Amino acid sequence: MPTILLIRHGENDYIKKGVLPGRTPDLHLNEKGRSQAQALAERLAKAPIKAVYSSPLERAIETAEPLASALGLEAIIRPDLIETDIGEWQGMSHKALRRSKAWRIVQTAPSLWRFPNGESFSECQTRIVGELEALRTKHEEKDLFACVSHGDPIRLAVAYYLGLSLDHFQRLAAAPSSITALYVGEASSRLLTMNFDLSFNLSRP
Repeated sequence: MPTILLIRHGENDYIKKGVLPGRTPDLHLNEKGRSQAQALAERLAKAPIKAVYSSPLERAIETAEPLASALGLEAIIRPDLIETDIGEWQGMSHKALRRSKAWRIVQTAPSLWRFPNGESFSECQTRIVGELEALRTKHEEKDLFACVSHGDPIRLAVAYYLGLSLDHFQRLAAAPSSITALYVGEASSRLLTMNFDLSFNLSRP
């Protein structure tokens, strides 16, 4: 049963502005995101991580590479770790979408939703879980490896391995640069850590 570290990429300006990035190309970490990526690398530099895998999007690669470098590894690009394809919603603001009827479906019954000209949440979950299973079989039982991905794929993966309904995955959290740890085997899975955020401040509102 390898242990998988699911790491969400660091902050970028779309997150800061409340805009849905989807698979927007050439979207890089901002200054805070780069600091988050460096903090992750420093925190995990002595962990016995065997491999670092990354979504092909720039913001994920820029989070994965400092960690891989600190470990003396190379970040390996895995296309199926990519963000959900949100189709026509790409580049739209949370503020505008919250006024739409579709937003309520996304938040309360995501199993019924497909993004216009994009993926359904079910398809995204099948993709990310299939990728994690493929990576799991590449590693030895006691291996630890890291996957740098995106918020919804990480939460969908956790929901699957915990046996949660897809309609409840929105109750989970995966903040920028956070670490979620799963112990995954053929017959059982355990959540070791969820949304461990190096920058979390208990005093903030």
